[in-house]
Amino acid sequence: MRLEKPIGTWLLAWPCFWSIALAAPPGALPDLRMLALFGTGAVLLRGAGCTVNDLWDADLDRRVERTASRPLAAGTLQPRHALGLLAAQLGLGLGVLLQLNTYSIVLGASSLALVFTYPALKRFTYWPQAYLGLTFNWGALLGWAAVHGGCDWGAVLPLYAAGVCWTLVYDTIYAHQDKRDDVQAGIKSTALLFGAHTKQWLTGFSAANVGLLCLTGQAVGAGLPYYTGVAMAGMHLAWQVAAVDLDSQGDCLAKFGSNKWYGLLLFGGIVLDKLAA
Repeated sequence: MRLEKPIGTWLLAWPCFWSIALAAPPGALPDLRMLALFGTGAVLLRGAGCTVNDLWDADLDRRVERTASRPLAAGTLQPRHALGLLAAQLGLGLGVLLQLNTYSIVLGASSLALVFTYPALKRFTYWPQAYLGLTFNWGALLGWAAVHGGCDWGAVLPLYAAGVCWTLVYDTIYAHQDKRDDVQAGIKSTALLFGAHTKQWLTGFSAANVGLLCLTGQAVGAGLPYYTGVAMAGMHLAWQVAAVDLDSQGDCLAKFGSNKWYGLLLFGGIVLDKLAA
């Protein structure tokens, strides 16, 4: 479940929290019950995703230095143990999902198709990071639906697309940690696809992220605090892209981990904007 590495849970939770905060009425804080439910769901779904990933990738993980010690790859756990844990996580996750309205239950359950198929993508395409973005940012749709019983697509679609662009930035940086082992193992990634042009690509995704967040702001009638949060989050992305040493595993991991602050900057801007309305 990677509980010792909570950054994955934060990356899954922030799009949910942004959407819940955007769905709050003017002058109000985000629904605290919804934040708690989605926070719990993020822990469980991220854990389930890690379990599915390890079941798919045990053979590949053995060939990559960073992942060779994972329990299935190292042989310290058997697949039947992982399947039992997966069943428990999905059962608890279903309990969380059933607290929501019917529209959200259907929308949330549909994300499992992405969760279960994502690990296969690195075998067939150099764009698994884009598919991860579709998976990890599903909460941008679901958070709004949980509050309102449906989606305002003009608001949530650009938010979802902005999250996908954000994921392409942070997960491409993350993938640069393993690029040498990945070539030998036959694993594909945007890190290998972009190569020496990675920073140019990441600059483009960062610009698209900011532009799409501005579209979301226009759709919900956001004010200055929201756009200030967007600007600060955009500057954080710009710093990551400019400063990261893509040949340093340690620096790639540190920049990847810093994205919890990106999420907080945007969330803070949304909350302050609602309170100022």
